[in-house]
Amino acid sequence: MVAPKSWGISRKTNKFITKPSPGPHNSNALPAGVWLRDHMSFARTKKEVKQILRQRDMIVNGRACRHFDMGIGIFDIIALPKINKYYRIVRDRSGRHKTIEITETASQSRLAKITNKTLLKGGRMQLNLRDGSNLIGDNTYKSRDSIEVSLKEGEVGKILDHFPFAVGNVAMVVDGRHSGSVGKIKEIIPVFGSVPNRVILTDLETEKEFETIDQYIIMVGREQPAVLDWGIDA
Repeated sequence: MVAPKSWGISRKTNKFITKPSPGPHNSNALPAGVWLRDHMSFARTKKEVKQILRQRDMIVNGRACRHFDMGIGIFDIIALPKINKYYRIVRDRSGRHKTIEITETASQSRLAKITNKTLLKGGRMQLNLRDGSNLIGDNTYKSRDSIEVSLKEGEVGKILDHFPFAVGNVAMVVDGRHSGSVGKIKEIIPVFGSVPNRVILTDLETEKEFETIDQYIIMVGREQPAVLDWGIDA
């Protein structure tokens, strides 16, 4: 009953459910074991899930997932190499986690939103990402921008592309009433104080304008979505 609706799992069928451990993303993150068993039905029991994880058969963002309760969230890349399956996590229009199947080539990079920056010793600039991870960058990148990060072996963490938070660029809404919508930014309206900035977008599918706040969007391209490979619904 208390499991977040964003998980997209059956309710009132089991008494207990796994809580995500502190780490990647936030409290709405989907535990890896729940994704394998309840969301995708790759396992029937927790014992089977643990066996999959012990064998390092589930790769999340280029690293083997070993913990049942590790959090999975928006734009994470999941690879199951033994069965040649690759997936990206997005949000649907109901605000739920949605798993889409992608190609092996598309799984070689992931998208991440920059939430803020930290100046380290020696003048190095650290980019703090929405999923809790950090990368070394420079002042070219700003908060609310997105970056495409390589997951290729030997290049993990390399920045491949940069999508600024700016008028004319394309963003995906990941929360609120317009969750799952992809649109081009028409106007950014600064709001003073602690209230989030307002953003006006034009939906790429319906061509209708709608409004959301900057906290709810992630940049996904310039004139067109550059990173999203919608693939096959799962």
